Amino acid sequence: MCNDQNVRKIFNKKKESYQEYLRPKLSRELEKSQYIQRVHGKSDYDRLWVAVDGMGGDYAPGPILEGCLRALELLPLKIRFVAEPELLNLAIIQLSLESKLQRALSNGLIELVPSGISIGMEEEPTTVRRKYRASINITMDLVRTGRATSMYSAGNSGAVMASAIFRLGRLVGIERPAIGALFPTKDPTQQVLVLDVGANTDCKPSYLHQFALLGNIYSRYVLQVKQPRVGLINIGEEDCKGNELCLKTYPLLLAEKRLNFVGNCEGRDVLSGNFDIVICDGFTGNVMLKFLESVGSVLLDILRAELPRGRRGKLGSAFLQRNLVRIKKRLDHAEHGGALLLGINGISVIGHGSSKALSVVNALRLAYSAAHHNVMSDLRKLRNFSTHKS
Repeated sequence: MCNDQNVRKIFNKKKESYQEYLRPKLSRELEKSQYIQRVHGKSDYDRLWVAVDGMGGDYAPGPILEGCLRALELLPLKIRFVAEPELLNLAIIQLSLESKLQRALSNGLIELVPSGISIGMEEEPTTVRRKYRASINITMDLVRTGRATSMYSAGNSGAVMASAIFRLGRLVGIERPAIGALFPTKDPTQQVLVLDVGANTDCKPSYLHQFALLGNIYSRYVLQVKQPRVGLINIGEEDCKGNELCLKTYPLLLAEKRLNFVGNCEGRDVLSGNFDIVICDGFTGNVMLKFLESVGSVLLDILRAELPRGRRGKLGSAFLQRNLVRIKKRLDHAEHGGALLLGINGISVIGHGSSKALSVVNALRLAYSAAHHNVMSDLRKLRNFSTHKS
């Protein structure tokens, strides 16, 4: 009898201890669910569908699926995941995602859509014509047919753009789509939208004018900037400086009444916080993007190298650790997830080729935000573009 009472006491203590351990976890899950419903106005039964190219990226499909499953816990969306079945099944086993995936499938939060042979990162963009059952084409078709509000791919950016043009088409009046990426600024609460960052290496003044109008809509209605300040990348602030492209684009932007054009933006001012949108050709924008991607890791390496060695160095590192992590987080491309392909008749987010789970989550947050704010409705109204072709 005495032994039974002792066993019962031990059991009750363990039960109470487990409940104490579980209570904050359940509380956080409840708060997360309430936050999603309060901020996004969506319940589990009213989520937005997003199509994901599961075969796009250097590490696909495993980390892409892992990021999707994590996003389902954080964002009010559902996912149609497009991938080659055999490779997907192998990745699921390798990353031990069986239980998480099964739970998401049972709850109706994810659908697996089979695809044919995917398009490699090294293949020509026109391959999308030949490999019509490739994952990127099926993903675009899901948006075109209304089975998804937006799409995401970390695959071959040229192929993503080609597929978007062939399957979704350009917006009326748009000559060339642009890739818009969010860069951090000195102000941790502010980002700057830079476009184009790689879709068009050679541009005309009319292209840059259109990029500015597209970026202005996105900044106002998705980023919630009331009057976005638009700048034109140049080698000087004066309107008489720059190459032929800049000299011809400047008066177009200055005369555009729909824009708050504040003048030229030098390279040192891109991250200053003085601009909300920065316009440039795709060659210049891509160089800036790749440079920014390297800054975070280089800066951290320099700081670590300059810290004193020995006991003093370890003590200093301990004090600086949190600050260093925050710095890296602000500069890490994975924290921004992806870039928007603007000018296409549908919401398309292009991720970095090396994207893993964290990048996928943040890219899906971007795709959801654009769909949630119904940005396509506003972009389709923007038809009166410049016809200047020089």
